[in-house]
Order: sequence, then C-alpha cells, then structure tokens
Amino acid sequence: MAVRTNDVELRPLGSPLGHIDHHTEGITSDCAPRFRVVTQEWGRRAAAEFVGTFTLVFIGVGSIVAGIGGGLVGVAFAHGLAIAVMVSAVGHISGGHFNPAVTFGFLVTRRIEPMLAAVYWATQLVAATFAALLVRWLLPSVGGVNPAKLGAPAIAHVSSFEAAVLELMLTFFLVWVVFATAVDPRGAFQQIAGLAIGLTITLDILAAGPLTGAAMNPARAFGPELIGNAWSDAWVWYAGPLVGGALAALAYEWLYLRPLAPVPVGPPETGVLEPRPGDAAAS
Repeated sequence: MAVRTNDVELRPLGSPLGHIDHHTEGITSDCAPRFRVVTQEWGRRAAAEFVGTFTLVFIGVGSIVAGIGGGLVGVAFAHGLAIAVMVSAVGHISGGHFNPAVTFGFLVTRRIEPMLAAVYWATQLVAATFAALLVRWLLPSVGGVNPAKLGAPAIAHVSSFEAAVLELMLTFFLVWVVFATAVDPRGAFQQIAGLAIGLTITLDILAAGPLTGAAMNPARAFGPELIGNAWSDAWVWYAGPLVGGALAALAYEWLYLRPLAPVPVGPPETGVLEPRPGDAAAS
C-alpha cells in the first residue's frame, strides 16, 4: 500500500529498502521506481519496531501462559493475528519486521543499512525481553503452565539438528512471503501483506509448534529464554531462523528482483522500444 500525502509517497517496508540518502531520505531500488519518504529518525522507526515486537511476544507468550485452553490453534492464531495487526498498523513506518531473521534477510539483500539493522535487532531483543518480563509479573501462575518457562520454545520428538532444520524451513516460508507480498513492487501489500504474513506464522505454528515451538524469530525466543532462564538447545532458534531468513531473501531477490536484462529493440510495430540516445541496441 502506498500512501500519498502532499505529493510525498510512503511505501510500506520502503523505509529500510534500497539506498537511503540521509539528506533527502530518497530511496532507490534496482527493481522498483524511486520513492520519497517523509524524513523519519531512526528512533521513530525503532519505536514502531519496539511496539510491534512487544505485541508479538506479549500476546504470544500470554496466549501460552494464560490462554492454554485454546490449545495449539489458539496459540497459533494469537501469534499470527498479533503480527497481522502490527504489520498493518506500523509497516509504513519501520517496515514491520519485528523479527531479527526478517531484518537479516533485508541486510543480506542490501535493503537496509547495517547500522539501522543493528538498531532494529537491539530494539527487537529489548522489546521481547520487556514483554516476557511483564507477562511474568502480570500472569505469575495462570492456566496451569509453569510460569518460569514463559512460553520459551522447546524441542519435542525431534533432535536438536532436526529442530534447527525445521526452524530454517518455517522461517524460509515466512521471509519468502514477506518479500513476495511486501517487498516486491508487484506484490499485493495494499490488499493482503499483513494478513498473508500473519497467516504464514499461524500455519507454521500449526505445523511444527509441538515439535520446536515454531518461533521463527530469535527475539521471540530470546525474551522468554532470558527471563525464564531456559537456554536448552537455544542455538536452534537463532541459527535456524537466521539461515532460513537469509536463504529466502536471497532466493526471492535472485529469482524475481534482480535488474532485468536489456530487452531487444526494434521498430514500434515489433512491440519493443528503440534505444534512447546514447544507448546501444541489444539483440
């Protein structure tokens, strides 16, 4: 969805994309037209990331600790709806990452500056920690769940390596959908991106929640792990999502967002364009 205000265009997920000119905040992409965005300080973007990540962890962990009656379906929809709502709400400000693996996908495809990526990562981890701490304080012993665990992801029925591969695959699906619906200029952000991203998380949790917790998000794992001191096989929820996110971002970038090769040129009746002055004809 692109929102125009006084001839200035805001594109969701546009702020971190491409090359950022610090003077004009102009953003360019090899695969998309040039966008101009309202000047926004990193602090404002970080605030949006904080609110979104906090919502995900607070609602997600809360659904486990206090809403256990809803079972796996309730937990899956709690996480998915939290992301769908927050991406729709603040995607035009920060891009709506709320996940270090998503930010890493943007970083490896050079769609976010390294310093801004570091700001996002720090914000996401702090927000997740604060959300887990607040859940522990407000819901000390509800629903028969051990509050010390605080919904930290755990492995069941699979090895740690298999769990890491599962997290890689689940995060691949998630970041692929992010790039397809919100990054690709031909994508359908205006219509379905927030919903599609949220539903992908819901589907992933329904598929693998009982096996790995289906975190798909190092921040979602970090907050409960830190506050609950639950670090068993912790590497699974960092290595798997980061690798999966990078692979999905690079794959979509290479397959669909690379600069197009020059097309053949000829007379107008051929349906292709003549070269502009100074351009060489391609055959």
